Amino acid sequence: MPPRSNVEAQSEVKSKDVPLVPRGYGVPFVLVTTLFFLWAIPNNLNDVLIRQFMKSFVMTRLGAGLVQFAFYLGYFFLAMPAALIMRKFGYKSGFLIGLGLYSVGAILFWPAAVVDRYGFFLAALFVIAGGLSFLETASNPFIAQLGDPRSAARRLNFSQAFNPVGSVVGVWIGTKFIFSGIELTPAQVAAEKALHHYRNYLHSETLRVVKPYLAVSLVTLTMLILIAVTKFPKIQAEEETVTGGGFRALLRYPHFLFAVVAQFLYVGAQVGTWSYLIPYIMMYTHEAEKAAGYLLTGSLVAFGVGRFLSAWLMRYVQPNRLMLAFCVANAVLAGVGVLAPNWLGAGALLLTSLFMSLMYPTIFAQGIRGLGENTKIGGSLIVMAIVGGAVMPLAMGYLSDRFGSMAVAYSVPLVAYLVLIVYSLADMRLADAASAEAVLSQ
Repeated sequence: MPPRSNVEAQSEVKSKDVPLVPRGYGVPFVLVTTLFFLWAIPNNLNDVLIRQFMKSFVMTRLGAGLVQFAFYLGYFFLAMPAALIMRKFGYKSGFLIGLGLYSVGAILFWPAAVVDRYGFFLAALFVIAGGLSFLETASNPFIAQLGDPRSAARRLNFSQAFNPVGSVVGVWIGTKFIFSGIELTPAQVAAEKALHHYRNYLHSETLRVVKPYLAVSLVTLTMLILIAVTKFPKIQAEEETVTGGGFRALLRYPHFLFAVVAQFLYVGAQVGTWSYLIPYIMMYTHEAEKAAGYLLTGSLVAFGVGRFLSAWLMRYVQPNRLMLAFCVANAVLAGVGVLAPNWLGAGALLLTSLFMSLMYPTIFAQGIRGLGENTKIGGSLIVMAIVGGAVMPLAMGYLSDRFGSMAVAYSVPLVAYLVLIVYSLADMRLADAASAEAVLSQ
């Protein structure tokens, strides 16, 4: 990173005196900040759904991994349409469309459970994720531009702090209200089949997902109404005049290209790790599904703590160097999860959430540095790289089914973290080179 000048340092000090939110903008700020909390809930309910659908539909881990595949495809395909619609109709349209799709997708869990078709659930998840792509695409720039630019970073970090809270709530809801705690032994399954009760048991397990999602849809519909009737301030977006930019121009920035690959790998590692933590814990520690769910909840608390810890550490350590240290830590922890499939391995994998916390925003920020007029299009492509969350859980499910081992499956995030170590080193060199060039040009 280029060294900060005295002017920049003085500007940063002065920014502390700038109000977080301008007078009169408090209500829109609170409403949109609430969205950061709301979109984290279905993201992490998926981790519970994978285990629940493995049971209620009697399917393999690969088949259950389609939950994340369908979900992140929704993000991938709807991100660009969301940007185009909001460019024409404004951020408020993005909030309303996003909440509408989110609500409809959650309500669709009811008919999907009634007809008892896994494919219908996947379609509902795609709709939910499409709504979330609108919300995420709209909320970040809206919060950043809602007031003085000097307080934009503080304002956005404050709103983002509610995202891990939603993650914890999502897993807690799933563990508390979706998991029944009833786990039949092979002998009990045989007895239920003999009495022709087994299908009824499976269907009752499927129906357990309905009430939590209907409750979530009620909340999102309420938010939709509140935002619809609230007057939002006009946000003056930047002019989209690009004279020499575009997709081809981005090929000239190796740090950006590396960031796209890194984001794909990181999101895949994160989603894959959380998706299969409950089955891993159950397989190697013999804990019940509810206990495993609560352990995952604790891991997500560590993720939230990591957000605040890394923000504090960045006052003293450059972001790419801190990311290198965190990637090394997670590579070691993932390796323990692969090589020591017991309580030690489970504990190591639970701890990886602490070190994941800074990766997404750091990769994003490092990837768009110096892009100038190409920043917006570059940022959208980095966001689309989260499709890694659709691909890598499937790879983990395949390996688990192929080798009969959840531990082997965790070699996928292990490899991802090893590549992210290389990315961090490369990015440090590129940033140092750019910094030296900037000093010489002064």
